Amino acid sequence: QVHLVESGGGLVQPGGSLRLSCAASGSIFSINAMGWYRRAPGKQRELVSCITSGGSTNYVDSVKGRFTISADNAKDTVYLQMDSLKPEDTAVYYCNADVTVSWQGEPYEYVYWGHGTQVTVSS
Repeated sequence: QVHLVESGGGLVQPGGSLRLSCAASGSIFSINAMGWYRRAPGKQRELVSCITSGGSTNYVDSVKGRFTISADNAKDTVYLQMDSLKPEDTAVYYCNADVTVSWQGEPYEYVYWGHGTQVTVSS
């Protein structure tokens, strides 16, 4: 079993910054990729950013130049630095991890989700 624990959400004024963290724990053999999704009220969930074990990153166009994803592989933790926040960034942010676990000597790949953390950008 793998658990993802998110932290760092909150209320911030437009133009402000927040840093989200997501720590993975459990029976992890390796982490293939981690990322952040968000779901705004009345909208579908979208991928915000992801990072692979090799360090390759990807961002949705709306956050390019404002958000930065990074990972501490030794701590199985991913971060999302969010700067120049806008009201349209308001959403519940979910951590996602593509993980390989070992069970009876065999590797199995699973995708896990965190419970979400609220980010509200408002004056």
